[in-house]
Amino acid sequence: MRWVDNHCHIPPGEDGDVWVQGARDAGVAAMVTVGVTAERSREAIAVAARHDDVWATVGVHPHDATEGTEALADLLSEDGVVAVGEAGLDYHYDHSPRDVQARVFAEQIRLAHTHDLPLVIHTRDAWDDTFGILDAEGVPRRTVFHCFTGGPEEAERGLERGIVISVSGIVTFKNAEPLREAVRLTPLDRLMVETDSPYLAPVPFRGKPNRPAYVVHTGTAVAALLERDVHDVAEATTARATEFYGLRPPEIID
Repeated sequence: MRWVDNHCHIPPGEDGDVWVQGARDAGVAAMVTVGVTAERSREAIAVAARHDDVWATVGVHPHDATEGTEALADLLSEDGVVAVGEAGLDYHYDHSPRDVQARVFAEQIRLAHTHDLPLVIHTRDAWDDTFGILDAEGVPRRTVFHCFTGGPEEAERGLERGIVISVSGIVTFKNAEPLREAVRLTPLDRLMVETDSPYLAPVPFRGKPNRPAYVVHTGTAVAALLERDVHDVAEATTARATEFYGLRPPEIID
């Protein structure tokens, strides 16, 4: 039984090596470490270069939208880069002006189209504008709502547009019933699992730093929620993630 953590933030250097080995020991066959600024994207690329079961994304998070996207184009051609993002809108914190968030989100959608890469979306308290910008720019053929926090209505709107739903450890939290309802209505072949580590550790690790190894616990929670065998959920979410990002994990290939 093998899993893919399709969204995490692995630190560079030896600390990251420990995270990766811990994930391998837990049955994680592949990890996608995600850029949130140009500098963090470079770090993600460096982490991916150290491990044949880790890949990187390049993007600017809405919190850092004032940075702009000018530095991303060159990074997208680096080895190991498999997606644009995380990009999107965050109206919960508003760390960047909303008009700047919108412009930078749209620019990253265009990059995904230009390079035929998946798009990784972060959206919080901004569903209508997120869908509006996606509809205006055109939804890339491989698009995921990472760490999905919506309910059934938002899930339906995403599924109608061909968007994949990625489930984090939030699904195990007591106050996450709308999310659980959304997961129940999502076809298994449209689901992926993630940790978003070091954030949002699932129960029983809530309140502690998250790690890619803990994606197993999120996947197990999804299986219980769907009343499906955990092996089926591992197989389906791994197949979706490897196809979505174009991954070739050596352990699965072997």
